[in-house]
Parts: sequence; C-alpha cells; structure tokens
Amino acid sequence: MELDTGNTAWVLISSALVMLMTPGLGLFYGGLVRKKNVLSTLMHSYFILCLIAIVWAVWGYSLAFSGSGRFIGNLKSIGLRGVGEQPGATGVPVMVFMFFQMMFAIITVALISGAFAERKNFKAFVVFAILWSTLVYSVVCHWVWAPGGWLFDYGAMDFAGGTVVHIASGVTALISAIVIGRRVGVEKEGITPHDIPMTLIGAGLLWFGWYGFNAGSALAADGLAANAFVVTTLSAAAAGLAWVAMAWWRTGKPSVLGTGVGAVAGLVAITPAAGFVSPMSSIVIGAVAGVVCFFAAELITAGGQVDDALDVFAVHGVGGIWGALATGIFADASLNGVGSDGLLYGNPEQLLKQIVAVVAVIVYVSVVSLVLLKIVDALFGLRAPEDAEVVGLDLSLHGETAYQM
Repeated sequence: MELDTGNTAWVLISSALVMLMTPGLGLFYGGLVRKKNVLSTLMHSYFILCLIAIVWAVWGYSLAFSGSGRFIGNLKSIGLRGVGEQPGATGVPVMVFMFFQMMFAIITVALISGAFAERKNFKAFVVFAILWSTLVYSVVCHWVWAPGGWLFDYGAMDFAGGTVVHIASGVTALISAIVIGRRVGVEKEGITPHDIPMTLIGAGLLWFGWYGFNAGSALAADGLAANAFVVTTLSAAAAGLAWVAMAWWRTGKPSVLGTGVGAVAGLVAITPAAGFVSPMSSIVIGAVAGVVCFFAAELITAGGQVDDALDVFAVHGVGGIWGALATGIFADASLNGVGSDGLLYGNPEQLLKQIVAVVAVIVYVSVVSLVLLKIVDALFGLRAPEDAEVVGLDLSLHGETAYQM
C-alpha cells in the first residue's frame, strides 16, 4: 500500500497524545500520595518513560510484533532492524506504528507503580519494570494484537488495550500490593491525598491523551476514529457522574476527587470497546464502570489486608475486565469491518471469547508477575527500609524534596 500522509500524521499526533498520558499519570498519582513521597511517585512515571522507550526499541517491539508464533514473537526486528518507512495496511509506516505501540508499552508499566507507591525500593522497581515489560507485556501484546497470536486468531477483540494494558497492569498491581505489604502507619494515619488539584490536572491530561490512545488505534483518520473519539468522551462522562453519585449516596457529599477518578474508570472501560460499540452503548459501559469500580475500591479498602495505594486494581483491573466483557456484549459489527457482533446483537459466542481472553490474561499475568516479584525481592529487596519510608522516599531515596516550606 502507498504511504497515506493523512493517516500517518494522525497516528504521529496520537502517539504524542499517548506520550503525554505518562506525565499526566505521574501528576494523577502524585497528588494522591503524601507530600513526602510526591517526587518518588512522579519519578516512577518519568523514569519509566525513559526506560521502557529503550527496552521497546531494542527488543520489546520485536518480541511483540515480529514473527507469527502463537505465544511470542521473535528477535527478527531486534534493535528495530528492518523496521523502516514501508507503509502498512492503512498507509502508515511501520516505524510510526512501532512508535505508537511504544507509548502503550510505557504507560502500561507506569500504571502498576500506583499499587506500591510510598514504599518500593527504586532499584527493585527498575529491574522489575524491565523484566515485566519483556516477559509479560510483550507476550500479552503478541497474543492479542499480533497476527498469529493465539487470542488474535481466536477472535478476542481488544481495540485499544483493555486486556493488554489495563487488565495486565491492574492484576499485576494487585499482586504487587499483596507481596510488598502495607505501608508503615497506614492503619494509624488514615493516609489521604496531599494535593487533589494536582490529581485532577493529571486526570485531565489522561482524558486528553486518551483520545490518542483510543481514536489513534484506528490507525487512520476516518469514521472509526471519529466514533472512538465520541464513545471515549461519553463513557468517561457517564462514569464520572456515576462515581460521584455513588460517593454522594454513601457520604452525603459529592466528591470532587471522585469526578476525576470516575472519569478515568470510564476511560479504562471503553478502551477495548472504542472501535466496536455505539455512542449509546458507551454511556452504559461508562455508567456501569463508575459503579463497579467505586465499590471495588471501597471493598479493597474496607478489607484492610491489601494496600493498593492508589486503587490501581479497582480502576484499571476491574475497569479493564468490565470493558473487555462489555465489548462482547455491546459490539456492533456494522461499526467496524473487522469486528464481530456481541451478545446483544445475536452473537453470544463473542462474549465467550472475551471471557476466555480475560481469564487467560489474568492467569498468565498473575503467575509470571508473582514469580518476577519473588525473584527481584530475593536479589534486591522489594521494599525500602522502614526508616526511609517513615522519612519519605523523596528525601531518603532521591535526596530531594518537592516543597520548600
């Protein structure tokens, strides 16, 4: 196919939008922690932006998209060998597609960091990020998005990363929180966000960047991208309203923070479905996401055993699972020539395929993440020393403070 300059320009812009999501995530997470840990939390996102860009270019992309193996790619494209300017199916150069996918690989690893905020040893974080990106992200990416990958060939649908990004990161976050343990003083202090405006700015950047995430996954400036734009907005809006409604009902007050967190839950849920569902379906998907993610966060907090510091599993894990299943319910084949109808359009088999994909990803990610965490813990120690945690990781690990007061 000949180079399509319009599609290429759109995917380049989308890549830049998705890149902005990682600093946005840093702000979103940074506002939710205590002020003594804000820099260490920001560092997770900014450092991952640098680290995983290199990992993806050197070997991650090759493992994810080279070859036609059922379970993993090969090293044919190691160091981006042979990845050049030749256009793919939509007239977008392969190099541009590689760059777009790089941004996905980056933010997926960054998402996990919210679960162990305020207590993880930075050296262990770096090693785990490299291993996880290689052995979990690239593998699941190949399963779902690479021709020849077993879930791709099976017919599981994931338009922009419900399983690849959100279930993978959310489940890993839960496993990480369990393995690393609770923060020192979390029972006594009742840890609360130190800067809600910072979190809301981060949420706004995430929402803005999500248009590249979802609409960019059309890999063309066309009607499918336009539909993804609309459903992304409506799902986020419905989820934000639903989360606030739940908070208002439970506490008697409409939560400002809940508006931003709820919108992110809706963005997560619509991600796998963005190229397959109608605008009205997206409102339902978002509203349900706002409710189920709200109660998931409440349930985990009330349980008191798992300290998922920034509700990564409740928002991304649960939201991603619901979004993947919702794709199998609400998908409308008339919207996308490569999609299939879902349950509501007479095809219950698609919902079954989505269930298989969800279960397979959860099992693989859980097992491999647990093994990697145990190995890294044995070699480096996952957790920062207790005295460093009490002082705050900003000063004890990085030698800097966010605020001079």
